[in-house]
Amino acid sequence: MGPTPRAARALVLLAGFYLLGLFLLAALAAADWAAAVHTPGPFALKVFIVSAVLALPIVRGMFMLRTPPYEDVPGVRVDESREPRLWQTVRDIAQQVGTRAPDEILLTGDVNAAVSEDSRLLGLAGGTRRLRIGLPLMTGLSESGLRAVLAHEMGHYGNADTRLAAISERGRVHVLRTVAHFEERAGAKVSKERARQEKKAAAAVAKGRKAKEVDTTGTGVTYRAMARLYTAYGKFYLRATLSGSRRAEFAADVAAARIAGRDATSSALREIPVIDAAHDFYLNCYATLGVDAGLLPPPGEFLGGFRHLLAARHEELDALRGELPTEPVSPYDSHPPIAERVARIEALPDDGRASDPVRPSLSLLADADRSFAAVEETVLTPAALGLRRLDWPELVHAAMSVQTERSAQRFGALALGTTGGEDTSPHGTDGGGGTPGHGADARPDADADRTSRPEADPEGDGAGAATLGALLDAIDAGALWRIAERLPRSAEAAAAHGRAAREFARPQLRAGLSQLVSAEYLRQGRARWQLSWAESAALELPYGHADELPAALEAAVADRPDTGPLRALLEPVAAPETSAPAQAPAPGPTA
Repeated sequence: MGPTPRAARALVLLAGFYLLGLFLLAALAAADWAAAVHTPGPFALKVFIVSAVLALPIVRGMFMLRTPPYEDVPGVRVDESREPRLWQTVRDIAQQVGTRAPDEILLTGDVNAAVSEDSRLLGLAGGTRRLRIGLPLMTGLSESGLRAVLAHEMGHYGNADTRLAAISERGRVHVLRTVAHFEERAGAKVSKERARQEKKAAAAVAKGRKAKEVDTTGTGVTYRAMARLYTAYGKFYLRATLSGSRRAEFAADVAAARIAGRDATSSALREIPVIDAAHDFYLNCYATLGVDAGLLPPPGEFLGGFRHLLAARHEELDALRGELPTEPVSPYDSHPPIAERVARIEALPDDGRASDPVRPSLSLLADADRSFAAVEETVLTPAALGLRRLDWPELVHAAMSVQTERSAQRFGALALGTTGGEDTSPHGTDGGGGTPGHGADARPDADADRTSRPEADPEGDGAGAATLGALLDAIDAGALWRIAERLPRSAEAAAAHGRAAREFARPQLRAGLSQLVSAEYLRQGRARWQLSWAESAALELPYGHADELPAALEAAVADRPDTGPLRALLEPVAAPETSAPAQAPAPGPTA
């Protein structure tokens, strides 16, 4: 379907919204006339009032709502003097598509590329064109893959999708806001009626009478009926317009294949879900790892560190590339499933461009490091930008040390019966293990002004060592299984007795004790968390301790506990001898 038929359909759908409003206003006017003619008096006055309050949301939806203006996306606008290669590439692709190039290019911090246009006269006249390109997307794509993505976006311009979107968006906004107005009025009426009935019931109770049950079943029914009418039209409107959006995506894919090549387009479509999943993992497990400790990676590395992850985990990512996402299909989806888009592109004839040279798309930028740092300034909040910055190895050690200490203290307090606080499982924060950033997966925002020093003991100097010593003393005094009863247990474990109960409790006791031991090693300065981009981070222990510690932990939680081996390992020495990184018994930061 060409631009003209699509524009006509969009205008008809938008006109349908106004026709629905006019029809309802006419129905209300007819009800007013009938009431005035056939039942003059108080009843007619009530009908007039009801009609007026129902007509107000309809009129507001038709004439008093405006389409929201363009929302400024966090990012950095780059002109041609700053990024000549990127601009030249975009202009060349736009020329090949046969459309006008964008007026602005914005580098952003998400895994996405998108185009928009400030069209006028409901999309009948074009306006300022903007292209948004996410640096994480560029990080994961080759230059040929990025060209395919850019050709897809230029295809939206060439097919007038961005101009026609203004018509569809206006209709969607008006329908949704009109429904919201009716629902809001219905809710307000229900609340008012509930308050009235509750007040009446309270007065009845005060007089010694039985209060009636509050019932608001029929309250606001007229508002809800009007909302259902608009909701029904809204569903029809969305299904009709979004089906057009899905066809537009297919058409843009064909444009991308024509300009960038079939294989490059198919590869880019396969790559985008992989980049998106990897970037989410990176943000949760690396970039925000130190937020709870008041730390962030060096300037530019909050976004730029994604390069290290992609380079180190190419084998894992290769496995993901072989399986396309199988998301459920809905008539309200704006994009077709990736698998269907890939299948359509790969069904095209071979164009002989499979051997195009592969260069990283970041090479199109004059200075990628500078771009990462500049975009980071717009993506992070002021509070996050004020956090302390550490290089990656120091960040991993400091952040994981804080997590280990907190987790150990929670377990120790629970085991010794000194707290009933929340999240007291030894695995609650995985301070001695879990993924880097586990428990810190929120983006640096309002909570990012925490400035706790990672080297500090949150409970005060020596508190952690005292907790471990007290726990070992309690075990020596025969209290191990009483301690186990204080730990969270499943229903099956709680119902067990004797040896079965001990076997249920032993892994949890061992894990919690391992947290305390890891924290003590760190407190003594005899252990260090080691950064790994390819696998789990490892806790480097003193020479030989990685081999001896598992047996010492098992001895401490045996049927006849013996804390001697563990105490011997934890005895501080003047000059600890260290070896290459060794995995601690407590699972390290899993990636």
